[in-house]
Amino acid sequence: MSDLGRSAPVRSYARIALSIGVAALATQLVGCGKKAAVDEELAAKLVQPVAKVELAAAPAAAPGSRKGEDIFKAVCAACHESGAAGAPKAGDKAAWGPRIAQGFEGLVKSAAAGKNAMPPRGGAADLTDDELKRAVAFLANKAGAGFKAPE
Repeated sequence: MSDLGRSAPVRSYARIALSIGVAALATQLVGCGKKAAVDEELAAKLVQPVAKVELAAAPAAAPGSRKGEDIFKAVCAACHESGAAGAPKAGDKAAWGPRIAQGFEGLVKSAAAGKNAMPPRGGAADLTDDELKRAVAFLANKAGAGFKAPE
C-alpha cells in the first residue's frame, strides 16, 4: 500500500475530531456572560474535607503527682544531661559522690534553695516538696545512690 492510501482515513478522522471539538467549544461559548445557577449550600457540602484533625494540649499532670523521671526530663535534664553551667552530669558517679554523701535530705535542701547557677527548685516553682524529692532521688540514684523517693 502506498502512503496515499493510509493518509485518507487519517484526514477523515481528523476532520471528525475537529468538528466535535468545534461543537463542544460552541456549546461552552453560548453560556458566556451568564452566571451559572449554583446551589451554594450544596457546593459547600460537596467540598467538605474527608477528615478533620484537631490538636489539643496534653492534659497536665495533677500537682504533686509527677514522677521523678518525668520531672527530670522536663526540668533537670537541660543542664544535668549536658553539664551546662557546671551542673554534675546525670550518672557521673565521681561528680555525684560528694553530693550523695550529704544524704538525701541534704541534697533536697540544696535543690530547694538552689546551688551555684541552678535556681531554687531547678527553676520550676510549681514543684511540690514530694515532687522535688522524687526528682532528687531519681537523679542521685542514676549515679548510684539508693535513695527512696516518696510515693
